[in-house]
Amino acid sequence: MIAIIKYNAGNISSVQNALARLGYESVITDNENEILSAEKVIFPGVGEASSAMKYLTERELDKVILSVKKPMLGICLGLQLMCESSEEGNTKCLSIFNASVKKFPATKKVPHMGWNNFSDVKGSLFEGINLNNDVYYIHSYYAEICQQTIAICNYIQPFSAAMQKNNFYATQFHPEKSAEIGAQLLKNFLAL
Repeated sequence: MIAIIKYNAGNISSVQNALARLGYESVITDNENEILSAEKVIFPGVGEASSAMKYLTERELDKVILSVKKPMLGICLGLQLMCESSEEGNTKCLSIFNASVKKFPATKKVPHMGWNNFSDVKGSLFEGINLNNDVYYIHSYYAEICQQTIAICNYIQPFSAAMQKNNFYATQFHPEKSAEIGAQLLKNFLAL
């Protein structure tokens, strides 16, 4: 079973629809047993960091996420919440990745929205992916580059497009909205 973590964030059903297009069943849940017994866990999200973390901690889902032993994929806000902290709402996050999340300086259009690429990839999450293809981003905050960065994007400045530590993986871009390249990345994650 694939568990999609249900919390105070948007874009969860589009992830479930992307999995269904690939032939996988999933459940949207905030149940600890369902999350911890799942073969794969996805932590997607579009929203605001402080209210999302408040929702997670009030329901003790923060502790559940840190207890996941199977492969887990954070998407967009999910990646940001897996970092140490976020400038958005001055939020203490889950501290899985050793990076802070900062607001883009308004030297270009913010949010960073639309198609962009990534480079400097590492690891099995990117097997069979054509790096000449773009993926879909929508975010005003970015994770700094750190030891767990496995792909880099450049918009205003370089930032972590993807991160990985042990069984925790995350992308700032939306694989569920990124056509064939996103579908391949989801397949790679589900094959871990």
